Amino acid sequence: MERQTIRIVKESELTPKTKAVHPPYEYTKYEVTDPAECSQCQVTIYEIPPYKSNYPYHYHIANTEVFYILSGSGILTTPQGEREVYPGDFIICPPDEKSAHKLTNQSGTEVLRYLDFDTCNDPDVIHYPDSKKTGVMVKGQKGAFYSDETKVTYYDGE
Repeated sequence: MERQTIRIVKESELTPKTKAVHPPYEYTKYEVTDPAECSQCQVTIYEIPPYKSNYPYHYHIANTEVFYILSGSGILTTPQGEREVYPGDFIICPPDEKSAHKLTNQSGTEVLRYLDFDTCNDPDVIHYPDSKKTGVMVKGQKGAFYSDETKVTYYDGE
């Protein structure tokens, strides 16, 4: 694999990608690094509109997420409870169930904007404690999600 050279990316030239398919969740993201080329770290700018979250409450098994709040404010939900976050705050979410998290914009008028740095260990398994499901993400493939209620034994069906 050929090593990448240094690149300068202008925020003004990034293409916004908006996702709003389920009412409590909505975001616009700007991919600073190309997810297909991610070998160690993916960088994204997220914007969460008022009263929305970008993702459900979850934690990763293989990847660390680091958020840096640029503007707006929000509520970070963790196993330890809720905490307000503001511009200048770093949020570090190591891969572990103790780092489950959900970021919600509680403002009625301001967009919550943050920079997201993620490690790119592949595959990644993501658990969603509130909805009792597990997702498996493999680079270059669509994610697959399974209900934790349908667990089977290793030899089931053999």
